[in-house]
Amino acid sequence: MPTKLVVDITAGTEEYVEMTAEEIAQREADSAARQIEIEAEEAAATKKAADKVSGEAKLADLGLSADEIAALVG
Repeated sequence: MPTKLVVDITAGTEEYVEMTAEEIAQREADSAARQIEIEAEEAAATKKAADKVSGEAKLADLGLSADEIAALVG
């Protein structure tokens, strides 16, 4: 069974204790929620990069040079 570290700073003690079923379930739920957040952040970053490439291609199709595009998008 997983354990957690319990620190009592007033007494200066540290003790590993087994986690309860509720604590384990909460940890698993938190981990799953964070994984969803990570995947959403990665998807947003991928979309942003694809949008940038698409936008630059459209500017090039309008006749702008690579230097002009770079000046516009930074």
